Amino acid sequence: MCKLEVKIDEKEKTYPIFINNEDIENVYSSVLNQIDNKNYIVVISKKVYELYGDILGFPREKIFVLKDGEEQKNLENYTKIMKFAFKNQLHREDAVIAIGGGVAGDLAGFAASTYMRGIKYIQIPTTLLAATDSSVGGKTAINSKFGKNTVGTFYQPNAVFININFLKTLDDKQYKSGLGEVVKYAFIEKSCMCDEDLHLMNFLSENYEKILKKDILTLREMIEMCLKLKISVVNKDEKESGLRQILNFGHTFGHAVEKVTNYRKYTHGQCVVHGMESATNAAFHLGKIDKEYKFLCQDLIKKFDFVQVQKYPQSKILDAMSADKKVSGGKIKLVLPVDYARVEVFEFTPEELREIL
Repeated sequence: MCKLEVKIDEKEKTYPIFINNEDIENVYSSVLNQIDNKNYIVVISKKVYELYGDILGFPREKIFVLKDGEEQKNLENYTKIMKFAFKNQLHREDAVIAIGGGVAGDLAGFAASTYMRGIKYIQIPTTLLAATDSSVGGKTAINSKFGKNTVGTFYQPNAVFININFLKTLDDKQYKSGLGEVVKYAFIEKSCMCDEDLHLMNFLSENYEKILKKDILTLREMIEMCLKLKISVVNKDEKESGLRQILNFGHTFGHAVEKVTNYRKYTHGQCVVHGMESATNAAFHLGKIDKEYKFLCQDLIKKFDFVQVQKYPQSKILDAMSADKKVSGGKIKLVLPVDYARVEVFEFTPEELREIL
């Protein structure tokens, strides 16, 4: 078992991340030990419950099964989870356990952060995207009519349990979605201010065939590298006031496509890949990177055979980007590549962005 540690400097809050490929039935006892056998509820995605509900062994009366899909991350389900927590008589020392992808993690985390002004919660990510990104860092949220993740909190979990064996049953669509976030970390590595030189871009280029075949040991090493980069960023900037903004590479364009398509046509990772391609093209157009690096980025993306996102009317994309929660002073923030594995944050007015696009 590999153990990493998140330490938020301002709050001196520390929590562990456990990465292993042990038998999945061991998750139950590990989690109960982590919460000192206190009372709890489990928010689990429907697909995961159907595949692993019996193996995991949590009592049915403590389980809230959440339908799959980004559209489930809404106020109605948040309210249902709160009612379920009260029904199970959770108190301030008790916990919410999230089992699933980013939707289950974000929603359960938001519920935990607001129930009785905050109780413990545990993340058990079962998708590659959640394991490498959304389960760590404390972002919780639900979507609203104003956009994705526009209602939420920064609230750190008490522990994260990552079992690589969950990834074996991921379909190709969801697996590739997670790989989109993995590639993102390769493009931003040197900006993460990590103490180690991980050379993630080289690792992905050399091992992409093993990664596509879901080789367990390769995935374990890859996930560990991604998390070291995210931990480095979150430790220094918990609430995205500075450095953490680099984690949004590809996301401003990507979130716009998600909103325009009502979160149904493409996965989050597919949209992020499209966003990274758009950001790379914009950086090249603005003279931030040269042609050689642009081709290098495009080549890495091609290795993983991601779904191509169709083009949408510029006006719709700009409207969606202008409504993004990261807009400040009427300017849209874009994370753009500026050198090998290095990015910076830039601000543009909608008019300036229209010219770039």
